[in-house]
Amino acid sequence: MTYDQFISSLTQPQPPKELPVLLKALWYDANDNWEAAHDIAQSSEGTKSYDRLHAYLHRVEGDTWNAGYWYRRAGADVFKGSLKEEWQFLVESLI
Repeated sequence: MTYDQFISSLTQPQPPKELPVLLKALWYDANDNWEAAHDIAQSSEGTKSYDRLHAYLHRVEGDTWNAGYWYRRAGADVFKGSLKEEWQFLVESLI
């Protein structure tokens, strides 16, 4: 799947079945279903890619302290750009 195909899928009522789970979480986030995205992030805590997603989601929530915790657990720097830029960065890194 390309980035453009992923963006096009955001208008569907459900994420495409073939989406890898972390992309599915970002699909849910883009469709205002933070809880579903967060459930995915929590499903494999301790895995760097899941912890990195978890950091982003707490940033979306506005909980910068908790986001910082998850960035540290993921071994990642706190993202300095906008939420939209971080979402795009994550999607592109997973495609």
